[in-house]
Amino acid sequence: MSQTRSIEEINDKIRKGKAVVLTAEQVAAMGRESSPSEIAQKVDVVTTGTFGPMCSSGLFINFGHTNPPIRMEKVTLNNVPVFAGIAAVDAYIGATETALPNDQYGGAHVIEDLIAGKDILLQASAKGTDCYPRTEVKTLINKDTVNEMFMFNPRNAYQNYNVAVNSTSKIKHTYMGTLLPLLGNATFSTSGELSPLINDPELRTIGIGTRIFFGGTTGYVAWHGTQFNTGKPRNEHGIPIGNSATLTLIGNAKEMNTQFIRAAYFEKYGVSMFVGVGIPIPVLDEDMAHRVMIDNSRIETNIIDYGTPDHDILGRTNYQSLFAGEITINGKKVRTAPLSSIKVARDIAETLRREILSGNFMLTTPVEYFKKTKGLNCLDIRL
Repeated sequence: MSQTRSIEEINDKIRKGKAVVLTAEQVAAMGRESSPSEIAQKVDVVTTGTFGPMCSSGLFINFGHTNPPIRMEKVTLNNVPVFAGIAAVDAYIGATETALPNDQYGGAHVIEDLIAGKDILLQASAKGTDCYPRTEVKTLINKDTVNEMFMFNPRNAYQNYNVAVNSTSKIKHTYMGTLLPLLGNATFSTSGELSPLINDPELRTIGIGTRIFFGGTTGYVAWHGTQFNTGKPRNEHGIPIGNSATLTLIGNAKEMNTQFIRAAYFEKYGVSMFVGVGIPIPVLDEDMAHRVMIDNSRIETNIIDYGTPDHDILGRTNYQSLFAGEITINGKKVRTAPLSSIKVARDIAETLRREILSGNFMLTTPVEYFKKTKGLNCLDIRL
């Protein structure tokens, strides 16, 4: 495989204002009339975007010390429990944690409110020690009063994900939304040809240290995500079928924007958080050009029955059909609806494109690439 350009060569073109940067949708359209060789010669960077519910997300926060100081042990923010078993005034709030008995308000809402600059009620208690004598704190905080406030999301930006349906006679309330009985609807949550990891299915350009668009600001890939699985079967175009690779992401939440971080409540399921992610894909050679030319008709995923205990596979479909609003399952036409926002995904890809063209966003070479995996372990119930 001959390399036509390096990331540093692309960055040099960005600095000189000579780089050609297009969104993944634009390149997918271009690919209908151009060959990979032609695209490799014409395009330097392809921008991607996704904006969907990503439950495995949360926020590290340092409140600052009081006088006299406290070693916080039990902590809530707007009555949402926060994990404080780290240090005296450090804590982590998970997006899906809820303020019982109000399970419709949770960590994601606190995070969105913090990013928006709103005051949040902090309550903390401790047993008290010689060096941390205070036993209680009750005060208001916001993003300007705390020291650090950074997002650290263990599992974001799924490479692909299943379509959810329900074959039973009862409504099912799930993290994929409300699924109507007897295949009454189908939901999905990937931005298709705009999806970041779909445009680099072998993760040739994405790894630890990759600079990304994250929640409205610059972020980074910190590690592979939890449930990272590159061992899934792939279709003839090299796209994994169903949920596959994931990313752990980190970024400064003080600089984020609620346009790209939004709390959500799924009826009778719980709280989640919509997260906006965009990754620039450098077109290094013809192989990468071939990858970024992928369009929705060639991106496939499994249709999963969330009504059955084993989540049976009922078939396979592509994103062209999903975005068109209708798929066929066992001869029945079923309406489809995306959980993710294609509009916001487009906004992310376009925002990232403009940032690169302006020279404000340079590409990075990963400090380490991800290893391939064979599959995931299941929890063995041994007691």
